[in-house]
Amino acid sequence: MIRKVKKVFVIGKSARLHATVEALLLSSASIEVYVISDVRIGELVARDRLFVGKSDDVAFVQECVGKIGPDLALIGPEEPLATGVADALWRMGVPCVGPVKCLAKLETSKSFTRNLLAKYNIPGNPEYMIFYSMDGIAKYVREVGAFVVKPDGLTGGKGVRVYGEHLHSIDNALEYCEELFSTGQSAIVIEEKLDGEEFSYQSFFDGHHIAHTLPVQDHKRARDSDTGPNTGGMGSYSCANHSLPFLSQGDIYKAGEINRLVGEALLKETGQEYKGILYGGFMVTGKGLRVIEYNARFGDPEAMNILPIMQTNFLGVCEAIVSGTLDHLPVHFESKATVCKYVVPDGYPESPRANAQVDLEQVYEMRSTEPNLRVYLGAVEGDGTPYRLTGSRAIALVGIGPTLHEAEAIAEKAASLIVGPVYHRKDIGTDSLIQRRIDHAVQIGLTSGQQQPKMKIAS
Repeated sequence: MIRKVKKVFVIGKSARLHATVEALLLSSASIEVYVISDVRIGELVARDRLFVGKSDDVAFVQECVGKIGPDLALIGPEEPLATGVADALWRMGVPCVGPVKCLAKLETSKSFTRNLLAKYNIPGNPEYMIFYSMDGIAKYVREVGAFVVKPDGLTGGKGVRVYGEHLHSIDNALEYCEELFSTGQSAIVIEEKLDGEEFSYQSFFDGHHIAHTLPVQDHKRARDSDTGPNTGGMGSYSCANHSLPFLSQGDIYKAGEINRLVGEALLKETGQEYKGILYGGFMVTGKGLRVIEYNARFGDPEAMNILPIMQTNFLGVCEAIVSGTLDHLPVHFESKATVCKYVVPDGYPESPRANAQVDLEQVYEMRSTEPNLRVYLGAVEGDGTPYRLTGSRAIALVGIGPTLHEAEAIAEKAASLIVGPVYHRKDIGTDSLIQRRIDHAVQIGLTSGQQQPKMKIAS
């Protein structure tokens, strides 16, 4: 068991950081939360508990930790996981919610994850091929049919290109592959293009035991009706019944089992216990459940859907993760729907407007009378409204309600109150977009609540 937690050190960025800090502070009135962030946000924590700097700079993180002596650390983004921040903190005697570097390869290397699933016979892999140079790519993409090009390493959620959507010819695809290699990617994964509905399923894992959250659907495309370029995520929703309109209980069970099997496979492969969040990106298709990707931390924006309705003490969950006692702590969530909408600067993601100001005064007025609204600050700076935009996803508005319709109305009203050179997707969580998802599921042979063909789950 770890010592009694009095000080928690959170490493993060974006609105996900704000939501995580809020959940920790609501867990205990006596803990002190310290934060490393790449921007200064006055609302987050007191100035003397905020360290502004690069969260993936191991030496800087160690210096900050040395000053405060935390009992527990929680690592939010993928970049510090990739540079080994968790490894360094464990060596300093600070337990971490967030995997060490060799385990974070689950997210930092797509080829590692595809090969891990294949080696341990974990279901869900699409057809794929890994390339370490341009040799053979032209022949493969001409023969494989519809495909997806994925850079092996991190790209902030913006590197995946789909043939027929982002890549309009074989020549386009080959040019993109050459660009990836020229910018430092060590490998490229080319996969079959799947037709289905995507969802995120995040689970807590302590190295041996798993506790699941609930399925969430993210929206990567920048504009309404799923148009525009890919982004880090423009918003997401979850339903009060802890399912999604196009999922069966069998789909959710299989996703949870795959998360568990991946955690166990990582222990076999590396000898290291994975302590943190296993975030599986899945797609339900007419051929069964498929694994799109894995992330080694909370999703952004998906964290904002689950943390506000989490009934189990979040600090207690973090303590259980690092102490390996997650099997003794049931994790529960309210039966409420959530809708998260990200407000972003004009021009995002290609040429986002930076250094402009946004006024949140009307949003804060709404929050003072609307208990089911959450306002999480991301890529903004300042000690109070108006805030200055820094160029990425700026403010996340989360509506909570007994129905998806009510949750969406709260999030949309709040997002529309923000004054400044910004925009947001108005369709996330709306009846019309949900109906499109259902119609698509029916079109590819799925129906809401229908059990999919059985997928063998390894014992």
